[in-house]
Amino acid sequence: VQLQASGGGLVQPGGSLRLSCAASGSGRSANAMGWYRQAPGKQRELVARITSSGVTNYSDSVKGRFTISRGNAKNTVWLQMSSLKPEDTAVYYCKMTGVYAPGIDSWGEGTLVTVSS
Repeated sequence: VQLQASGGGLVQPGGSLRLSCAASGSGRSANAMGWYRQAPGKQRELVARITSSGVTNYSDSVKGRFTISRGNAKNTVWLQMSSLKPEDTAVYYCKMTGVYAPGIDSWGEGTLVTVSS
């Protein structure tokens, strides 16, 4: 099973980006899906998460600015990011649980988001 994240790049403060992550090589449907990020010198942190039933939760730092969504049929998850701030700069990783085996987490390689003028 491989998770491929894409959509990162350089954006000015106040701009928007849409990240995508798709799993390949699996016949299973993922349970929870999520986006995490890791800024230089910091620990990886949860950004947003969505369950198989569509329940979402967000870190306080992105609430109201980011939206997570999923396409169950294709094991795909998106992260729409708006009103981006320099402190959102980080490598963003997607995670899917259960796409490889029940209860097992699978991670994508990460996509870099840089917010700078």
